[in-house]
Amino acid sequence: MCGIAGFLTSEPWQDRRGILRRMTQALRHRGPDDHGEYLDESVALGARRLRVIDVATGRQPIANEDGTVQVVLNGEIYNFKALRARLERSGHRFRTSSDAEVIVHAYEDAGEACVRELDGMFAFALWDATRRTLLLARDRMGEKPLYYHAGPDAFVFGSELRAVLECPDVPRRLDLASVSRYLLFECIPAPSSILSDVSKLPPAHVLTVAPGAKPHLEPYWTMRFAPDHSPTESEWVERLRAQLETSVRSRLVSDVPLGALLSGGVDSGTVVALAAAATGHGRFRTFSVGFAPPSYDERRFARLVAEHCGTEHSEILFTAQHAIALMEQVGELLDEPLVDASFLPRYALARAARRSVTVVLSGDGGDELFCGYPTFLADRPARALGGALPPTALRRLDALVSRLPSSGQYGSVDFLLKQFVRALPYSPAVRTQLLLGGLVPADQADLLSPAVRAELDGFDAYDELARMIDDTGLTDPIERMIYQHARFYLADQTLVAADRATMAVGLEARSPLLDHALVELAGRIPSRLKLAGWTTKHILKRAAADLLPVTITDRRKQGLGVPTAMWLRGPLRPLLEDRLGAARIARRGLFEPATVERLITEHVEGHRNHRKVLWALLMLDAWCEHYVPHARWS
Repeated sequence: MCGIAGFLTSEPWQDRRGILRRMTQALRHRGPDDHGEYLDESVALGARRLRVIDVATGRQPIANEDGTVQVVLNGEIYNFKALRARLERSGHRFRTSSDAEVIVHAYEDAGEACVRELDGMFAFALWDATRRTLLLARDRMGEKPLYYHAGPDAFVFGSELRAVLECPDVPRRLDLASVSRYLLFECIPAPSSILSDVSKLPPAHVLTVAPGAKPHLEPYWTMRFAPDHSPTESEWVERLRAQLETSVRSRLVSDVPLGALLSGGVDSGTVVALAAAATGHGRFRTFSVGFAPPSYDERRFARLVAEHCGTEHSEILFTAQHAIALMEQVGELLDEPLVDASFLPRYALARAARRSVTVVLSGDGGDELFCGYPTFLADRPARALGGALPPTALRRLDALVSRLPSSGQYGSVDFLLKQFVRALPYSPAVRTQLLLGGLVPADQADLLSPAVRAELDGFDAYDELARMIDDTGLTDPIERMIYQHARFYLADQTLVAADRATMAVGLEARSPLLDHALVELAGRIPSRLKLAGWTTKHILKRAAADLLPVTITDRRKQGLGVPTAMWLRGPLRPLLEDRLGAARIARRGLFEPATVERLITEHVEGHRNHRKVLWALLMLDAWCEHYVPHARWS
């Protein structure tokens, strides 16, 4: 696991080595163990290394036999031993035991198509000195990040935005369209970033660029759905269980201590049960985080799984005081604005786990692939009501549920019902996103300042989302929702939070449920076996039935919810009112001070639950304070 960075120029730069070192130094947290670099007259490649595989000899960049191909890798290639054996039979000579070295030799054989052979989580940059071409690639599901700037004089890339911004040629211009996307998605989906001159390489894409040329972007894989109704349900259970076991085993390869993050749900519980059985009960470590409000605290369920699987279990309690202590650095830690409040406890848990392990497994991906979120349950009634009720009835219903008392409890009925009703009038893709989080168009318009609204005239993030989902060609509502959850919520929010939280402390996180063979298998399982009536993740629960206590498989879905609504009315209220005060909001010029003041007042007085939008504004303010403290948009 590493952080990578570099640039490609058409003309020589002064202080090339110094620029590269500043870029890689910005990523030291991702790779605290070592650093390496390669420079010629056109390209500079740098890596910060976290030693996980081939601790002794796997220093990067890694070259082919004659040094004409150089690669820097962030991530892990899980099938590197099988690839290495095949490449050695073809005559390639290896100098290390590193998984990164298979990339250069596979590239010699297959060119950019080599990426299709890789099973792993990865973002890499490869320089072909003979062809004078730089190749960037990112894994299929988006586990590892990669940012880039394609300027007139240079192409710059890095694992995080902060590394790209160390290059003096990269401007820091806020992309106002991405501010709108942020308020809808609660993140900024690839290929966009928060800055207009920086892009993100989308998952499952390769990019090629030569000095002075425009980059060429191309997908090499896509999530496909081809439901096969011929196997029986029991046969599908057997196939899924076998693939789960294979996926977990492949991610246990490590030359350093390894454990798992455990929430007490089906996804992480399944991963832990299979990993503990494969490594030996009692030797496998698990880590959990909890909260003081009982409705948010899953630690008792995590303990139940840990005891059942015989792991060595640790847990931490995350409080409002811990959140306050992290607020000064959260903008830097996130690297790009992100609304997911679970980032803070994830970071605290990663910091605790790093004291005893270097690698952790997680259960990320199960809810997206197997219909685990409440949004999947809400879709059928939403489609029925949205099409049946006239606009006047929808407005009356909205006014009615708006009067419900606001609760700060996890999964409170009033909050979910208000979100559900407000999402009803919109297209299926937009409705799904609004149920996940984000502002309806009218609320976003009220929040943005007149200057920003004028600048955004003609841009509509909601139409953009609908077009992207329509362009998939998928017609089955469940398949469309699975794709949407995986492409946006998982890749651009959940995995970003996981990557930043773990890599901030030099901890590698692996997600067995995102093994592309498992993802492809899930695409062949009929939707009726994923969402069976009102039972979410039906097929996954059956595949894990003998691995976990029935209390776990039968319990209601609960994500890593954070009691931000309560905290913003209590311990975090002074910080909220300070960071989002009218003078500060006016100085930034992005939002209407009166609207922000109303949102704060309604929330702290308990009239409405505005935790999502208030947290979004706090995270954006924290990011601006670190990266663009003096900028003003008005």
